[in-house]
Amino acid sequence: MTERRLRVGDDEVVLSSRDAPKGGGQAAVYPLDDNPGTVVKLYREPQGPDQERRVERMLNLTPLGGRPTNTSQPPELAWPTAVVRGVDGEFLGYAMRRFGEPEHVPLIGLFTRAQRLRCFPPQTDWRFLLGVCWNLAFMTARMHHEGLVIGDFSSNNIVVDGNGFVTLLDCDSIAFTDPASGEHFPALMQTADYSAPERQAGGPASPHTDNFALAVLIYQLLTVGNHPFGGVPHGSSSDSTIKDNIAASCSYVVHPEAVTTPRNMVEPTVLPPSLLALARQAFGPGVHRPESRPSAEDWLRALDRERSRVETCGERPRHTYGFHLTTCPWCARAAVTGQDAFNMPPPRPMPPPVPVGTPDVPEEAPVSRTLVLVLIALIAVIAVVVAIAASA
Repeated sequence: MTERRLRVGDDEVVLSSRDAPKGGGQAAVYPLDDNPGTVVKLYREPQGPDQERRVERMLNLTPLGGRPTNTSQPPELAWPTAVVRGVDGEFLGYAMRRFGEPEHVPLIGLFTRAQRLRCFPPQTDWRFLLGVCWNLAFMTARMHHEGLVIGDFSSNNIVVDGNGFVTLLDCDSIAFTDPASGEHFPALMQTADYSAPERQAGGPASPHTDNFALAVLIYQLLTVGNHPFGGVPHGSSSDSTIKDNIAASCSYVVHPEAVTTPRNMVEPTVLPPSLLALARQAFGPGVHRPESRPSAEDWLRALDRERSRVETCGERPRHTYGFHLTTCPWCARAAVTGQDAFNMPPPRPMPPPVPVGTPDVPEEAPVSRTLVLVLIALIAVIAVVVAIAASA
């Protein structure tokens, strides 16, 4: 078993080969055996002085720390807690609080029925998803108020707990300005399916680019996973990607007549009118006019209103939906697709048990109707022959 010695702040720790890392292409995240509440994020490639200086400056900041929270609410940011170095002092990464399963699940887990039913409590209904949206908008609004830009804002960079509280991971990629030195640290990472066109073209991250990604995430949550730029635009090649559709400002939410969407896609009208109007503003004029995108505060106010007027299905209590609908959309969807988005499938009936020690008795083979008729005819012939012989 190989071991790797590191220094986390002033403490020396040992990573063993049994520690299974997690993470993407830029870095790997390792648990610590002697401190289960902490993980270390180690970069796969050596980092330059800018990234080292970024992490060191972050240790002097306490963002989003001024609001009192419920004791059950985790921090909204997985902020660095210590610099991680090798035994020779080389910069390797940083430590942060652990946010892992089963307590915290990646936001993308709410987009598919199987993961939603497996990873979240039974009460994870549409009302719950509406609350997650509110928490996302609130976190984003607070970050923008403090001059922070998320930059790499995606479903893989957010985790959710069983109460719907959200936490942003990979905080070392956000954009901020160090108040002590005035040095600006830009956001360099991005995820294509959530990147606004100006970001795709090489422009910097900004509150406007965060607002675009926030709109996409809210739409995905409220339609249980449907991306607003999914589908294939008419006249384009079948390999058109979500990134291509974003760049072309082609969303079925705004232009349904121009896009071929997958079967059984959730209709945009499942969103209450106020939220659908914000979505169409973000995915229509807002695609190429960043200043016209709804802000996090716009979403927050609209979501706050909708949370107080959610309807509950009379047939299936786990079906909740917007007040603007006269019938349950999830019951209608289940009737068409055969799958219930928010309920476990009914268990299969079990066959009756076979008593122990009782031999299996084969069933009698059914008698062919033709064979019966042949036998009757044969008996009749025999009877005639006997009668003739007796009268001779």
